[in-house]
Amino acid sequence: MIGLERGIVKVCPYTVEWKRLFEEEKNRLQAVIGEYVLDIQHVGSTSIPGMAAKPIIDIGIAVRNFKEAAVCIEPIEQLGYEYRGENGIPRRHFFVKRDPRTTHHVHVNEVDGRDWENQVFFRDYLIQHPGMAQEYAELKLELAQQFPLDRLAYLDGKAEFIERVLRLARLETR
Repeated sequence: MIGLERGIVKVCPYTVEWKRLFEEEKNRLQAVIGEYVLDIQHVGSTSIPGMAAKPIIDIGIAVRNFKEAAVCIEPIEQLGYEYRGENGIPRRHFFVKRDPRTTHHVHVNEVDGRDWENQVFFRDYLIQHPGMAQEYAELKLELAQQFPLDRLAYLDGKAEFIERVLRLARLETR
């Protein structure tokens, strides 16, 4: 099953279905905004093979320029997404798809921006370091049990781990 009701935190075992759902949505997005984007990637925990995750597909879209990417807003909305503006992260266009549960998040970022880099570095580091991926999965399961109705507390509980992984990932890329 894909999607979560608003306000619910639930972590599910990995399924290869997430990759297929990403590919389907990538094709839909590519069809309506492909001429404006540089890259579309599966990001977030559902993109990491074997990783337990909230059953929401995160899609990263790289663009050259944040302001020019505003041309993508209406076509993405036409695919059933709700535009949320920057939603707390500067220079990011953020979208949520509900049917009626939240099933997809789309992050439109500048290709040379910190948010795009963070999403790709974090995913790639955990794929390359299964021990760290397991530690992250265990942390997420623990936090989901502790905060099943408090998404902000769940996110805050992951923040230190995420920052640690990003520091390690940046060290490896130097």
